[in-house]
Amino acid sequence: MNSIITVLGHDKVGIIAGVCNYLAESNINILDISQTILQGYFNMIMIVDMKGANKGFDAVADDLEKLGDKIGVSIRIQNEDIFNSMHRI
Repeated sequence: MNSIITVLGHDKVGIIAGVCNYLAESNINILDISQTILQGYFNMIMIVDMKGANKGFDAVADDLEKLGDKIGVSIRIQNEDIFNSMHRI
């Protein structure tokens, strides 16, 4: 099952490392990643494969939200099918 992770907030050192370390510890594979910084705002979107995850989707979502609070950014995860349905023209 693929999922989409978005990360938004003020740019600072360690955002990518924090998210990627969590994903590695949770056995979640990063399939694609894009990040930009616009006028000091960090924006990252990731497509991840959760087939081998050692936690359920809801636990990962809660953990990522808590991680975002800890590092000062907003982190959200959605199922890829739901994300695509929401963004279909």
